[in-house]
Formats: sequence, C-alpha cells, structure tokens
Amino acid sequence: MIVRNPDQRVVVLVDVQNLYYSAKNLYKARVHFKNLLSLVLQKRLLVRAIAYVIKADPNEKENEFFDALNSAGFEVKEKPLQTFFGGAKKGDWDLGIAMDAIRLGQKVDSIILISGDGDFKPVVNYLQQSVGCLVEVVAFKKTANHELIEIADDFINIEESKDLLLFKI
Repeated sequence: MIVRNPDQRVVVLVDVQNLYYSAKNLYKARVHFKNLLSLVLQKRLLVRAIAYVIKADPNEKENEFFDALNSAGFEVKEKPLQTFFGGAKKGDWDLGIAMDAIRLGQKVDSIILISGDGDFKPVVNYLQQSVGCLVEVVAFKKTANHELIEIADDFINIEESKDLLLFKI
C-alpha cells in the first residue's frame, strides 16, 4: 500500500469499455463514475481525469452516457468503432491510454489506471522504472490480469466497494 497525501498530483485514466463489460458481465450492473472518481482520488490533487470511450452507434443514449461522464468530472476521448472487411468490429484505446500515461506520468506523482487489461503491463513498468511515477490499478479483481495487479504500486478492487460504485441495469 502506498502513502497518499493531499499534495500528490494524480491523473486518472479510465478504460471505459473494460470497466463497462466487467461490471455488466459480473454483476449485470453499471459503474457510478462520479463515485469511482471520488474513491480513487482520496482527496488528492486531480490534474486530469480522462475517460476513453468507443463511439459504437451514435444515438441519444450513448451521447447521454458520454455527457454523464463529462458531468462526473471526466474529459471524454472518443474513438469510432472500426468495422473491417467481413464484418469484424474493433474498438481499442490501449495505445492511446498508454501514450497519455507516458506523457502525463512525467508531470504527476501517480497515475491511476482504471483497467484490468494486462496489455498495460509494459507501460506500468516503464512509468515505475523510467519515469519514477507511482501506478495504481483499479479494476474488478475477478477479471483483472493478475500480473498487472502484482506489479502495480497499489490495487483497488472495485468489488470491495460495489455498493458505492455499481448500480443495477
């Protein structure tokens, strides 16, 4: 566990798709993002909070969700869902999140990565060893990559605060 104090500057990076599908598949629930931001900040100085979303099917519900993220204190970065020949679809922010983490990690004390995706292990190692930035991982332990949990400076299991952070669909 790391020591947290009000002078620590933090950046929060949220892999919304990872979180959305984990909550939906594990608990048939959605995440209360405003409560999540408050929980992870723990009264520290927020430099930026960025939510990375895939714009799958532009409609009013999707736009309302993006507006709700913005109202909860997140800068929303959107990327369209790509459809490939043969009908395969893909939406992925991993590289964008990694680049922002590296760029912003040089300016803050801690990066709070809200994702359980094991693809982030190399960027976590880089931030810790080359930049000297703390990395906290926040995810559902049941679906998070165990090696990612192990290398993080701290891990917050969303399941331990599910009454505060989740609401039924």
